[in-house]
Amino acid sequence: MKPPSFAYASPSTLAEAVNLLASGNGNAKLISGGQSLMPMLAFRLATPDLLVDLKHLKDLDTITIGDDGVRLGAKVRWCDIENDRRLVRSHPLLAEAIKHVAHYQVRNRGTIGGSLAHADPSAEMPGVALTCDGEMTIVGSGGTRVEKASSFFTGPLQTSLEPDEIVTELHLPAWPATRRWAFREFARRKGDFAMAGVLLFYDLDHRNCAVDAHIGAIGIADCPIRLSAAEAALNGNAVTEDCIAAVAAAAKESIDPPSDIHAPGGYRRALLGTLLARGLQHSTS
Repeated sequence: MKPPSFAYASPSTLAEAVNLLASGNGNAKLISGGQSLMPMLAFRLATPDLLVDLKHLKDLDTITIGDDGVRLGAKVRWCDIENDRRLVRSHPLLAEAIKHVAHYQVRNRGTIGGSLAHADPSAEMPGVALTCDGEMTIVGSGGTRVEKASSFFTGPLQTSLEPDEIVTELHLPAWPATRRWAFREFARRKGDFAMAGVLLFYDLDHRNCAVDAHIGAIGIADCPIRLSAAEAALNGNAVTEDCIAAVAAAAKESIDPPSDIHAPGGYRRALLGTLLARGLQHSTS
């Protein structure tokens, strides 16, 4: 199908882009990589009156690594992350998760800002942002604000963004070199959206027990979620086989995945438990 008709604008400044969004009265859409929006336009799932292209905006495509962590501009593409070898050490969970994003053609065009704003519950980037205590810098008519990922994602393809707001940056806190971590997801075919996925990390205390455990999941709820019961089962314990079994059991008991054409909810629950157990086993090696 062909997309619906719309007006098109390509601003050269962030302020101009915000003003264009505001003038759209809720019927304007941003486009950067376009890997989610273009199919939605083709299927008439999105019918904006105005398309605001961010391609001429500068200073939104940089990756900055410092003492406070990693800062990713909203126009940073998946391939930019893949090609930045600094991230393998500075944020290995991010680097690993991006390997699973769609196919290389999509990774050559898709952007982190687009993924965060699109908020697909099976997508990797929202899962990374939530699990890693990410914070988004957001610019709109009311000025600039910073919002934690824990409140940014509100439902399937839904966020706290106002119609005139733009995500400009994602900040991920500093990553200790000794941190244990893992990423696991399962899809029917490589590049498909995950039927379930797990992101996790934890640190070790002087007793060699897990502390500050963060366990996130994608593909099993309306938006990415943190598995607080599983985190509680992991914190304060040595990561043994018995501990791993208990953490996986706690995770499965705490979720109620939906059923759809791809898999029943019970399958997704069992799949998540298996992915979590395998991720924890990998994190100890």
